Amino acid sequence: MDYTRIYAGPDGASHFDDGSVELQEVAYAPPAPPYFISQPEAASAVVMTTIPPGWVGDWHPSPRLQWWFQLGGELEVEVSGGEKRRFVAGSIVRVEDTTGAGHVT
Repeated sequence: MDYTRIYAGPDGASHFDDGSVELQEVAYAPPAPPYFISQPEAASAVVMTTIPPGWVGDWHPSPRLQWWFQLGGELEVEVSGGEKRRFVAGSIVRVEDTTGAGHVT
């Protein structure tokens, strides 16, 4: 399963990268047929949010490591150096830039 990473490099600048999570076919919920899952990853909390149209989060680092699953709408993120990416429903993003310049949302 593919996703986009937002991370801080050693110089504190933020960057995009492409990542992938390996899925394996597992009989996870017998007697239901097997399906594909990832390895478990510990989580301390889950939040859901709605961002209003026109909202802008100026340069900021992520307050913590976050997985972001875009369920609807469209959101644009800019990293250091000016690269921008738009995320639409179905996008998966791992936000890791907890230090440095951060990003604009």
